[in-house]
Amino acid sequence: MPPENIRPHEHIDEQTAPLIQKIDRKNLKILIQDVNFFYGNTQALWTINLAIPTQQITALIGPSGCGKSTLLRCLNRLNDLIDGTRLEGKILLDNIDIYDPNLDITDLRKRVGMVFQRSNPFPKSIYENAVYGPRLQGINNRSELDIIAEKSLTEAGLWNEVKDRLRKSALGLSGGQQQRLCIARALAVEPNVLLMDEPCSSLDPIATGKIEELLFSLKETLTIIIVTHNMQQASRISDHTGFLLMGELVEFGKTTTIFTIPTDTRTEDYITGRFG
Repeated sequence: MPPENIRPHEHIDEQTAPLIQKIDRKNLKILIQDVNFFYGNTQALWTINLAIPTQQITALIGPSGCGKSTLLRCLNRLNDLIDGTRLEGKILLDNIDIYDPNLDITDLRKRVGMVFQRSNPFPKSIYENAVYGPRLQGINNRSELDIIAEKSLTEAGLWNEVKDRLRKSALGLSGGQQQRLCIARALAVEPNVLLMDEPCSSLDPIATGKIEELLFSLKETLTIIIVTHNMQQASRISDHTGFLLMGELVEFGKTTTIFTIPTDTRTEDYITGRFG
């Protein structure tokens, strides 16, 4: 929550106001203002302005190398781990500038979870994967960890499939189960934003369907931002869609609008398969 002495969205200026005119301000979760991003001398993002509503699914689409994943990683400062990177502009989460030098990055990454393209369970038991984050936070009480494990695995739609083999290696799970375990691991620290970078790209249609069903239930409590190359997936699961091209946000709006009556011909060309 923002400090009491900061009024909600007082940072929003006249240029940024149009971004949120269709979003109730109390439902605004993330505001990206004039963001440019650089890998050394190479600019990867160009003047990105974007308002992301709370408890909805926002999809970022575009061809490979367009900046989708870079933008996603800006939202929990994972790009900070790459030498020579630099961000200009502001990213506000619940009206707090996440690039404020005084911000606790560990706390930020607790609030903004991440699920990657390839499932990456640790070579530990299913149980230890599920409680990894809480253990890092200093929670070692067994009964408390048991509750967290069951809750996060249930939220990830995995509990009934693994409850009788929690002590078995997570590496023995199927690909789809491993990805849901990674989601459970992210959920265990109770984030309020979940970033997903091509989470279904290596999964079969059945496993993909389970992940998509899961996302519908998770958005009741979470704000979800997903990068995907799959146009059908974006149209099925997202409430809003942003199209990026060569580091520029070409168009952003309700998914039904983007996929039926886009305002930019480049968006139409991409979603109809003329390029990309």
